[in-house]
Amino acid sequence: MKILIIHSYYQLRGGEDTVVEQEIALLKERHEVKVLFFQNVGGLKGALQFLFSIWNRRAAHKVKVAIQEFKPDVVHIHNWHFALGPLVFRVISSLGIPVVHTVHNYRLLCPSGILLHNGKLFTDSLKQSFPWKAVCNKVYRTSSIQTFWLAFVVWLHKKIGTWKKIDSYVCLTPFAVQLFQESNFGVAKGQFTVKPNFSVAVETESCIEKENYFLFIGRLSEEKGIAILLNAFKELPFVLKIAGDGPLKNSVVQAVKEFSNICYLGSLDYKAVQLELCKSQALISPSICYETFGLVNIEAFSIGTPVLASKIGAPQSLIIDGYNGYHFEAGNEKNLKEVVLKFNSLSETEKKQMRQNAFKSYQSHYSPELQMDYFEVIYNKVLKK
Repeated sequence: MKILIIHSYYQLRGGEDTVVEQEIALLKERHEVKVLFFQNVGGLKGALQFLFSIWNRRAAHKVKVAIQEFKPDVVHIHNWHFALGPLVFRVISSLGIPVVHTVHNYRLLCPSGILLHNGKLFTDSLKQSFPWKAVCNKVYRTSSIQTFWLAFVVWLHKKIGTWKKIDSYVCLTPFAVQLFQESNFGVAKGQFTVKPNFSVAVETESCIEKENYFLFIGRLSEEKGIAILLNAFKELPFVLKIAGDGPLKNSVVQAVKEFSNICYLGSLDYKAVQLELCKSQALISPSICYETFGLVNIEAFSIGTPVLASKIGAPQSLIIDGYNGYHFEAGNEKNLKEVVLKFNSLSETEKKQMRQNAFKSYQSHYSPELQMDYFEVIYNKVLKK
């Protein structure tokens, strides 16, 4: 099968970019794959990219030429915002090529992309014909103008039927499909498919003995629950190691100065992340938003490390309470502390069993070997249309 994969890289590299690269490498093992990348930039050029994303003829032409030269059976698009733009979906459809779109966030439902505002869930946009409240609240880049423009881009293409030209939407969990169906997005449930992300397991020989600390890995930002995490461990007798970067980095650095049990590791490369996951007692994922997946959770599972996660969004289905980790109430600092204490009170035998369960979860649902079957089903389904 010939597959054309298209993706707009973010200015700051994130988990979505990693997922795309992993999928490309996997698909190349069995199929003929061509990749077309775009790049979001900042400054004046970035402003123009954003402005013209509503009807980006230049990007659409580039995609059309690639299709005419490569002649793919299927086109698979990941991030279209903002260097690419939605016009490409119309162009691909007009050429009679099936198009698949992986939904990595909730931008099609709300300009915020994460359904969060001022530290609280923000779902008003799901039912509004136009998300005026999101505009008033400046949910995108704290700008009413930029929020309006992004909302208008999505709204316009909804009105002219662009989103219905996508043959298959790939969501990472059933929860995401449910959100789309409960909204006024207007695309039939039959056009949605669930395919989880995957992770490549490190060799078990590379894992060393567990050390007595808990670990957070991710973006240091409000939606990731950093404030709740820091406050909880200020009152716990356990070591917390934090890896990542983001707008709340200064808060983390300040906590490190004040509390000896909190340690900041900075940004880590892939090998260093795997090593920390190997050594830690458990990964903590305290997000307060509707995560679409959370790749680091299954990276932990692939190494046999349990996950303590907020019971909200994707982690509700990824983590089975008491089996491969524990849930706690999102945004509830007290409940997070209780769960950490609960995990720590387990016997070594019980912890070992939970580690084995975490790895079993990985093998059963999130290994690379399972992904090909997902792709075959998705691509063959749109080809039959």
